[in-house]
Amino acid sequence: MRFRANTLELLAPAKTAEIGREAILHGADAVYIGGPAFGARANAGNPVSEIAGLVEVAHRYHARIFATLNTLLHDTELEPARKLVHELYDAGVDALIVQDMGLLQLDLPPIALHASTQCDIRTREKARFLAEVGFSQIVLARELTLREIAEIRAAVPEDTVLEHFIHGALCVAFSGQCNISHAHTGRSANRGDCSQACRLPYTLEDEQGRVVSFEKHLLSLKDNNQSDNLNALIDAGVRSFKIEGRYKEVGYVKNITGHYRRLLDEILEKRPELARASSGHTRLLFTPNPDKTFHRGSTDYFTLGRQADIGAFDTPAFVGLPLGLVSKIGPDWFEIEAEDALANGDGLTYLHKRGVVGLQANTVEAVGKSLWRVRPNEPVATLPGLRPGTALSRNRDHAWEQALNRNSAERQIDIWAGFAETAEGFELTLHDADGMSASASLAFEKQAAREPDKAEATLRGQLARFGGSDFTLLELTIAWSQPWFLPASSINKLRREAVERLQAARVAAYQRPPRKAAVEPPATYPEQALTYLANVYNQAARGFYERHGVKLIAAAYEAHEETGEVSLMITKHCLRYSFSLCPKQAKGVTGVQGQVRAEPMALVNGNERLTLKFDCRACEMHVIGKMKKHLLKTPPPTVVPVVFHKRQPN
Repeated sequence: MRFRANTLELLAPAKTAEIGREAILHGADAVYIGGPAFGARANAGNPVSEIAGLVEVAHRYHARIFATLNTLLHDTELEPARKLVHELYDAGVDALIVQDMGLLQLDLPPIALHASTQCDIRTREKARFLAEVGFSQIVLARELTLREIAEIRAAVPEDTVLEHFIHGALCVAFSGQCNISHAHTGRSANRGDCSQACRLPYTLEDEQGRVVSFEKHLLSLKDNNQSDNLNALIDAGVRSFKIEGRYKEVGYVKNITGHYRRLLDEILEKRPELARASSGHTRLLFTPNPDKTFHRGSTDYFTLGRQADIGAFDTPAFVGLPLGLVSKIGPDWFEIEAEDALANGDGLTYLHKRGVVGLQANTVEAVGKSLWRVRPNEPVATLPGLRPGTALSRNRDHAWEQALNRNSAERQIDIWAGFAETAEGFELTLHDADGMSASASLAFEKQAAREPDKAEATLRGQLARFGGSDFTLLELTIAWSQPWFLPASSINKLRREAVERLQAARVAAYQRPPRKAAVEPPATYPEQALTYLANVYNQAARGFYERHGVKLIAAAYEAHEETGEVSLMITKHCLRYSFSLCPKQAKGVTGVQGQVRAEPMALVNGNERLTLKFDCRACEMHVIGKMKKHLLKTPPPTVVPVVFHKRQPN
């Protein structure tokens, strides 16, 4: 199925192939998953053989599978990466998500290429260039506003799909522009091993050393939630709606995929000019609720413009939904007034001083109307700050999670069936909603039914039994000269054979998207000089940029050539703005007028001190620091041997 300009794609993450299958069942039009290496999530790799199995499930619904190969590659990793791409292509993968431009210099199969958000795609010029060198889908920077997205849509070819994150954790830095993890720990975010320095507590000091905020998680953002902006994003030109979470467990993927499937289906119902990017319809056996699974609070980030309240400064943990107040405390229990029912195994939290205290309810019992007695998994006396009046939240709803652990969705394709008699016996033909059809025949000596009404009722009942298949029957027509006797076993065999043939026809008709050809002569890169922020880590990438007109090319930060202080993180998140210290706020200015400037500030965590500099013209904050001395002596990493598992021929 070719992706068209009027189709909407819901793109879900998969830590494992099994989670990917659940994403498909819960409504995903596409799934992105990491292979055994180079996938930007060090602990979310999967054997190629398992990805091949996921491909077979997805293609039954004409859904697509994207493999993430979006780390920076060392020279010694180029050949293993090339071999992996060929194996992924042989496994049926539809597209690669890529960061390292060196891959475009290699001998690759004709697989579609998507530009990762790690490519830092936030300008029209960058987006147009990537479209011209062969990327059919580009993942936009999360920081873009609706106006900026629309400007990019107008600047790129019509056949270029814009993909945008709509839910999940937010990197505080522009993706691909964060080197703080590598500078402090040697673990490169660009190579899939981020140490998440942004989730640590920091003290913010002004230019005179005065404390503005003490030990808060000042670089930790709330989680992205674009539930209210889907129509606006569609109008701006987004066609692929991406859920973050390749480290997330199956409950999260089921819940969030189901949530956005419902929202997009409501839009499709009201906007007939739009269509779904894959086949079938999903019936959820639970009620999705994004507030029930892990999040740090919600923000729509910069979609509608800059907002002050985007940070999760108090804690990077999941506090949960407000539940009620503690009313009484006993020797090994406490009571809580709560309208919602509690269950054994619920996870409860409350705020104490500068942190979150978490506990598990081992047992609960109702002791009155809206009153619950909780016996926690640890002594009540050891729970700091717990007293009558303490507000409790629930971050694990055990009963709700149990429902998600069971079969929680069905996905089926509408079909119409026609049963007719032939000269030799009978024939069943199935037509599906995508215009595919298949027939099965049964040679059978016709015998008039002794009970005509019962014979037709039996026939209809047996032919309607499509449970357990990918199909749901909308209509059955029967064309025969008279009711004939047919045993149930023969009818079932005819139905099963027709289903198998229709499934085979659907898989045979599926077409992977082709590799988009690069324009000739080669497009010119928007800049002629690249700093370490361009992430050029191998000779193939250097050759790529030289071929596209770049004259000066610095090595990536991972090459350890930047020995002094540099921008370790560049972010649209501005702490001056968050604390109402922005010069524009003081002047009541919404845009840059004149030489607006802000004095540096500092972030302090233990012995670590980072300087904050503010580029007011670009409305960006730079976190300045340098690499640890012991890391400068560490040679660049070499390739780790990886065993790839080829798909076995059918």
